[in-house]
Amino acid sequence: MTQRRIVFVVFDDFQPLDLVGPHEVFHQASPRGEAYLCATVATRPGPVRSGSGLLVHAAHGVAEYDPAGTDTLVVVGGRGVDEARHDEALVSWIRAAAGGARRIASVCSGVFLLAAAGLLDGCRVTTHWARERQLAAEHPEVRVDCDPVFVRDGRVWTSAGVTAGMDLALALVEDDLGRDVAHAVARELVLFLRRPGGQSQFSVALWARQPATDPMRAAVAAIHAEPGARHGIADLAARAGLSPRHLQRRFTAELGVPPAAFVERVRVEAARRALTEADEPLEAIARRCGFGTAETLRRTFHRRVGVAPSDYRARFRSAAQPPARRRAGDGTTDGTTDGDGNDNDREGHSV
Repeated sequence: MTQRRIVFVVFDDFQPLDLVGPHEVFHQASPRGEAYLCATVATRPGPVRSGSGLLVHAAHGVAEYDPAGTDTLVVVGGRGVDEARHDEALVSWIRAAAGGARRIASVCSGVFLLAAAGLLDGCRVTTHWARERQLAAEHPEVRVDCDPVFVRDGRVWTSAGVTAGMDLALALVEDDLGRDVAHAVARELVLFLRRPGGQSQFSVALWARQPATDPMRAAVAAIHAEPGARHGIADLAARAGLSPRHLQRRFTAELGVPPAAFVERVRVEAARRALTEADEPLEAIARRCGFGTAETLRRTFHRRVGVAPSDYRARFRSAAQPPARRRAGDGTTDGTTDGDGNDNDREGHSV
């Protein structure tokens, strides 16, 4: 079996799970080191303090570590990435190491270091949902898509935040060693081999701009105050004191999305809160949030969030709430079906 060298790049104030999670995936796939040899590189060898205070020993510094033979370069993220990307020695080493590597990858905000090294021009990438706007603004040469948990664009692999690095590592293992090995690692570590849904199921609503004028603020406030009310163009125009055509144009210019799309997103956010805060029937949530029927809510929710409402409720409901039970006619479940009677994929969650 070919031994592949996986080189992790760390820096002061990095996110420890970005390193430890993927490192453990590679170790589980190659417990005797026959498939993977992992190394950790920093600006200088020695202890590197993570953002949570955990000290990690970097065996190598960039001045003495020859990147030749690197199969996969993995750059971690964390709060310290903003300072690290101005470390010319580290960025130059990343650029040189990437030149000979078969694959380059980043976890979370580590993508900013790859971008600083000029390695992402024209690439489609992802990062933690909270840094999407910053990445897109600072690096217009990069195509940012922050819903996927990880993205592959040629030899460039990028992942979302923190635990998504383990999803990325599993995908790299599957790419190298096949699905059976990746599946065995997922089972051992109690992970999804394919995590259902994207980042939108975890993020807060950062998708909308803030309105810049009083008429748009009035329209937006009305939508947020009562998501289930009538919010057609004529209704919103009346609240804003504008003609429907003027409202449509101003709303899209100031908010970045048309009124109908904005209303739908606010209604989905309201449904998300309702699903996690109370054991309310899906039909009731659908009516209150403006979807009309549970089926319309299911379709819209899955399209926007990437998972069924019942799965979302099972994952994110408050720990103080008892598990939801199926009720006749409302489609609400205890998380064992997807709301349409189909078994969910629990792959990797039984040991």
